[in-house]
Amino acid sequence: HTHGTGCTLASAIAVGIAQGLSVRSAVVRAREYVIGAIRTAPGYGTGHGPINHAYQLPF
Repeated sequence: HTHGTGCTLASAIAVGIAQGLSVRSAVVRAREYVIGAIRTAPGYGTGHGPINHAYQLPF
């Protein structure tokens, strides 16, 4: 389940920067988001498919 990860990662980094994070912090947070979105994707582990874009990082 990795379809869309590149675009999602880039978008999440851009959001973090727009929210005032440093580039490094934005990348770290975006990576955590994408990993969580992959792990919680519907049908995870059953082949190619979309990630869970509704995933929310814990606060």
